[in-house]
Amino acid sequence: MVKRRPRNGRRTSDRLHPNQERTLVLIKPDGVKRGLVGEAIKRFEQRGLKVIALKMAAPGAQHFHDHYPKELAWVYRLGEKTLSSFQKYGLSAKQLLGTDDPKQIGPSVRQWIIEYMTSGPVVAMVVEGIHAIDMVRKVCGPTLPNMAEMGTFRGDYSVDSPTLANLNKRAIHNLIHASENAAEARHEIKHWFTKTELHDYKRAEEDVMF
Repeated sequence: MVKRRPRNGRRTSDRLHPNQERTLVLIKPDGVKRGLVGEAIKRFEQRGLKVIALKMAAPGAQHFHDHYPKELAWVYRLGEKTLSSFQKYGLSAKQLLGTDDPKQIGPSVRQWIIEYMTSGPVVAMVVEGIHAIDMVRKVCGPTLPNMAEMGTFRGDYSVDSPTLANLNKRAIHNLIHASENAAEARHEIKHWFTKTELHDYKRAEEDVMF
């Protein structure tokens, strides 16, 4: 791991300074097509976070297959979320999807996600700052747009719901992806960017904010 310089000018050990936590953000195809890339970046920067890597890309299905977790527990959770949404609105998963087994539904949902992510270009970025993972997810809002509060990115710009998406056998159009935890962030950053694409600089107001 690259040694980083904290505020006091002394180098740390190999551990990142607390204000240098990193997370990956993807503006999904619907966000790109709707011209919301700049709005997303603005919200992160206004929060005191900084973008240290940025690019537009249109990778294939294999890239996204490797991006998303393959663990059975994660895929099973996708199926459980789908069933929960159907039950909440009195719909029959067995009738509409052919099964009510989350182990069978999960892989289908994962495939819908990959199809959605390859439907157009995405904008990938690495965002750095204090508690960047939690901060970015707070700015984005809950992954289900119908549950996202106004003032969050998804709450302000997305109206999709899991029920509608499941009925149409597609992924939820929720504009943006952000790493869920530190392990996920490390994997995703390495998957999308090389070390030379990550930049180290100081924002003008860091001494005041931190």
